[in-house]
Amino acid sequence: MSRVVRLLLAAVVVLALAWLASVPLRIWWDARQEDHRSSDAIVVLGAAQYDGRPSPVLEARLRKAQELYEEGVAPVIVTVGAGQEGDRTTEAEAGADWLVDVAGLPEDQVVAVPEGIDTKGSLDAVGEVFAEHGWTTAVLVSDPWHTFRSKAIAAAAGMDAVAAPVRSGPVVQSRGTQLRYILRETGAYLAWRLAGASAAGGEEAA
Repeated sequence: MSRVVRLLLAAVVVLALAWLASVPLRIWWDARQEDHRSSDAIVVLGAAQYDGRPSPVLEARLRKAQELYEEGVAPVIVTVGAGQEGDRTTEAEAGADWLVDVAGLPEDQVVAVPEGIDTKGSLDAVGEVFAEHGWTTAVLVSDPWHTFRSKAIAAAAGMDAVAAPVRSGPVVQSRGTQLRYILRETGAYLAWRLAGASAAGGEEAA
């Protein structure tokens, strides 16, 4: 192996390691950003619900979306998320019901997309709804540590998305909690990227 090839391989390795190390930093940085730009819709990422009652995590997201709606950020709120096996309702439906029945939003300004058991599945389904309505821009509402990955997945689903993360609730209570979520999101983002690369490779091979 020539010296030039060894240097090129070393440079590739260094760049790959630098990129990997940058992911948690970008997650940390994105978690501290907030964008309330005018958009076609506010999208509330799903979280647990208990027989139609939003969990504290989901309720915090819904309250944030309500604030954005009342601020005039977007005319529509989209709730998303399927249910677990045995559930009588879904995360999307529980969220939509809360926004109408508790927050008092007009029913025709809330769209439930009861699909997706993970972020990718949910945002792929939302992307289809956006295409049907001719929408392109979105403000994503989730937890701070989820912002970086959800924006990337939304972009892959055809949306021009920014984020307004929730600043209260169980996932932002302590430094230990924050670190755990950053590490979890780092792994989830890398797994999504690798899965996408594998799928692209399979399509090319076919």
